[in-house]
Amino acid sequence: MTDLKTLNLPLMQNNITRADLDAAIAFLQQDDPILTQSTQVKAFEQEWSDWLGVKYSIFVNSGSSANLITMCALREAYGLGEVIVPTLTWVSDIASVLQAGFKPVFVDINPRTLGMDTEQILQKITANTKAVFLTHVLGYNALNQKLLDELQVRNIPLIEDVCESYGATFGERKLGSLGLMSNFSFYYAHHMSTIEGGMVSTNDKNLYQTLRMLRSHGMVRESTSDELKHSYYEAHPDLNPDFIFAFPAYNVRSTEINAVIGRSQLKRLDRNNELRTENLKLFLANLDSSKYQTDFAIEGSCNYAFTLVLKHPDPILYENVTQSLRQHQIEFRRGTAGGGNQLRQPYLRKLLGEEYNNYPNVNHIHFYGFYIGNYPTLEKTKILDLCTLLNGLSAGLPDA
Repeated sequence: MTDLKTLNLPLMQNNITRADLDAAIAFLQQDDPILTQSTQVKAFEQEWSDWLGVKYSIFVNSGSSANLITMCALREAYGLGEVIVPTLTWVSDIASVLQAGFKPVFVDINPRTLGMDTEQILQKITANTKAVFLTHVLGYNALNQKLLDELQVRNIPLIEDVCESYGATFGERKLGSLGLMSNFSFYYAHHMSTIEGGMVSTNDKNLYQTLRMLRSHGMVRESTSDELKHSYYEAHPDLNPDFIFAFPAYNVRSTEINAVIGRSQLKRLDRNNELRTENLKLFLANLDSSKYQTDFAIEGSCNYAFTLVLKHPDPILYENVTQSLRQHQIEFRRGTAGGGNQLRQPYLRKLLGEEYNNYPNVNHIHFYGFYIGNYPTLEKTKILDLCTLLNGLSAGLPDA
């Protein structure tokens, strides 16, 4: 058994390999390579679409930018109104809803998936609901057939945030292929990395054209539709066709170098995800279920982090976990995704006051949840040692 004092587990390790760097170097060794968005970006977008099982993808400079232009595209297509959002997610999901002018409507989580509770979603749909923006948290699938069927009947678009879960599935389909649009992040700590980067994917050809323009200043020339471009040329004969701006948009383009790294990473994504899934199953199977939650819905999951949630509110066990992880140099994040309940963050307290008190499930995660790194090169013996360490920690006395 490994000396527990030397566990030394980072959140992520070796996620950009020598092979990825060599691919970037080979690209740069060309005579006068194009570095701004060009053929490598286009190739990466097509390869990603093929892997995911969708028609169109748009590569951007971060997952947050993917969130932003997705919400702006939703606004252009459906108008303003309410968007149902999670209480447990990354800040940019909620920020993008606010920045695009929508009103966020919050729901609590399902403790087994960490995603939004289906019954609460359906209860909060109104005539003013423009979309459900669902986050697949830390690799778990948050979808079920009832939700998909009800949204279809009610004609409510589903937007999927898959930044933490790409490779996870619902049935035979990958997450991110079921909604109207889906977002991905290629930040260093995620399943694969382009250093910084993100993707929006969709099967809707009109939204695809809008997203392409929103990515690059709102310029019409970014569209791949000759019909759309000519409609703007005819409507605006006084403008230079190369500089017609359809939207007050952004510059969230990425680069050829990021795309080269992404193409290199994509080749091994499936195998790496298999290893991560093996790791998670080993972790949960060896964790003390009397102290920690182990009944997560792992079917179809693909986790880049171990979810560590105390089974019951227990300040003593929480403190022992925190101190022990730090002592043994095990990097962790409290509150799991995004630091816990987003409604407790200052930017939402300004708008909604003490609304955060109304969501008991996410509040438990906020105060008694953690995540720990899970990566393909993590040795199985270290996972078992981690479980031994956690299982040996003292808990508080149960309530009388």
